[in-house]
Amino acid sequence: MVGLAGRDGVLRYVAVGDSQTEGLNDGSEGVGYRGWADRLAERLAGAGHDVRYANLAIRGRLAGQIRAEQVAPALALKPDLVSVMAGMNDVVRPGVVVGAVAAELEAMYAAFAGTGATVLTFTFPDVARIAPLVRHLRPRVVEFNALIREAAARHGVLVVDTFHHEISVDRRLWSTDRIHATPLGHARMAAAAAHTLNLPDADDWATPLPPLPPASRWRHAADEAAWVATFVGPWILRRLRGRSSGDNRTAKRPDLLPLQES
Repeated sequence: MVGLAGRDGVLRYVAVGDSQTEGLNDGSEGVGYRGWADRLAERLAGAGHDVRYANLAIRGRLAGQIRAEQVAPALALKPDLVSVMAGMNDVVRPGVVVGAVAAELEAMYAAFAGTGATVLTFTFPDVARIAPLVRHLRPRVVEFNALIREAAARHGVLVVDTFHHEISVDRRLWSTDRIHATPLGHARMAAAAAHTLNLPDADDWATPLPPLPPASRWRHAADEAAWVATFVGPWILRRLRGRSSGDNRTAKRPDLLPLQES
């Protein structure tokens, strides 16, 4: 394992980030969301750790907001392990300066790594293959991933680097909004994180799924039109109104608790 001894026999894991780490679409508003970070905490417990887990992530947050709102509370919990997944809400916005977003992540890496905690971060998949209508964003994602890898190397941060793996763009891992993972996608992300931490039984995280039959040209066009109407349009409208999906939201699990407690 990668330096996950914890203190007093307890492993303190804190997750910071946005909707993906909050766990959207792995569950529901009614029953609550699970997500890859919850699943990783469960894997840590399964590997024999006495885990205390907090999840400070809030949907819709930009990288700078995550740094401003979540880093200090996370540090106050004195974590042994911290996961940082952030930045895609920035990268998709017009006029974004990718280097500035990466700088926010690097500041978080430095703050957490400076305490001696193990820090885990993520690159992002090829958006052009998940949502072809936004293929123009691909160069930004490629640049952002490169900057994440470089910043992580400077601070000894572990990188869950899935960009070059075919499984990361399998549509069965992504919800109809093409932004949030499905339960299967969250499970694969948790397994990829576990693999990066050298936890047992995680070597198969990138195993391809059985091939899907090719979609007809008509079906593809209909899916693209539905996606724009259902998800892209409302997203643009929220931006124009200065609103966020995370308005008036708080962290789902702000305190370090055993897994069976919430």
